[in-house]
Amino acid sequence: MLYQSAQDWRKTEHKRVLVFGMSGLGKTHLSNLLRASGQWFHYSIDYRIGTRYMGEYITDNAKAHAMKVPFLRDLLMTDSIYIGSNISFNNLTPVATYLGKPGDPARGGTSMADYIERQEQFRQAEISALMDTERFIKRAQALYGYPHFICDSGGSICEWVDPDNPDDPLLRALADQTLLVWIKGSDAHTQDLIARFDKAPKPMAYQPEFLSRVWAEYLSKNNLQEDDVDPDSFIRWTYAKALEHRQPRYEAMADWGVTVTADEVASVKTTTDFDDVIAAALERRA
Repeated sequence: MLYQSAQDWRKTEHKRVLVFGMSGLGKTHLSNLLRASGQWFHYSIDYRIGTRYMGEYITDNAKAHAMKVPFLRDLLMTDSIYIGSNISFNNLTPVATYLGKPGDPARGGTSMADYIERQEQFRQAEISALMDTERFIKRAQALYGYPHFICDSGGSICEWVDPDNPDDPLLRALADQTLLVWIKGSDAHTQDLIARFDKAPKPMAYQPEFLSRVWAEYLSKNNLQEDDVDPDSFIRWTYAKALEHRQPRYEAMADWGVTVTADEVASVKTTTDFDDVIAAALERRA
């Protein structure tokens, strides 16, 4: 690991971490807090995906919908209006909207073929954004003078790696440059995440094999054809299964770094608090 002990962590001039875990457990909250200190560069993987790797897909999709409206079509064809996405660290809705949900088009769904294509676009984009981490570490220090760096990863990072392979190219690249920090939720946190998702279901990225399995199971269990599927019902049903699928993958990834609890993250109010939480995690590992 980049830091072998709590002492290594406390004395280093350049702290570099990558936080991972399910969305909603505090990754972005923690990143925002550290960035506000003026000493930490916040590298958001989802923001990088939306602006660098999927920006054109997102904009073209919005334009395609606008072209269906005669009034907007005329304005677009004469370059009289501009369509773009207003992505920010705290507003990643354009990415989620582009990913979409499979099912009945009349209820906002997309065909499974298009859904799979967009899932693959996202997979490639997320891997590319993660592989950019080293470049942004150097950029943050050389260009902006930030001494410390936090990579705020997406919840689907665990879908694209093999934690049991010591030569996994993505994990190897990330572990060589950052301390991997798993934010682990309790059973109570899991139930809270499920309840929140049920109120406002959002598109997610899935491992292809997992998506194929749950889609076939959902159709069979409910005796449905693709166009009969309520998109929100499907992703609500899938969410708890996705949490269960990801938990052991996160846990295996944690062997590459350290583990902190969501409650510990919630207690962080200052950069000193954060230093203490990471130092404690390193001591537990030792």
